[in-house]
Amino acid sequence: MAKRVKIVVADEEESKDNVTYKKNVVISIVSLATQEINGIASISRSAVSFIKSALSKNINRGIIVEFTDNNVNIEVFVNVKFGYSVKDVAFRVQENIKSSVESMTEFKVTGVNVHVVGVTFSDTDSDFVV
Repeated sequence: MAKRVKIVVADEEESKDNVTYKKNVVISIVSLATQEINGIASISRSAVSFIKSALSKNINRGIIVEFTDNNVNIEVFVNVKFGYSVKDVAFRVQENIKSSVESMTEFKVTGVNVHVVGVTFSDTDSDFVV
């Protein structure tokens, strides 16, 4: 009979028989899943308001990740390349983030909010953050 494994997000302490994920693991998955989509110019660091960044310690690299039990809610701030449909790009980002996080971790994604904060007109404006 297999052991039951409890999944937790690790802050500092790790305990026996638990699978733990650091917050940065989920942020990295979200960042890579976003960059895979055609039409995304960059993830925007500067779009997150000062107030939101001051009140939340879950903000990193233009990505906000909030954990509740085994659920995760994600917000990502992006710039879209000129010539792509914003609606289609945002939908593909949502789907890719959801499937990536759920397949690589045991978290259930409850929501993915994509905030398109700008349009990039040339390839030189692209500045991905890894």
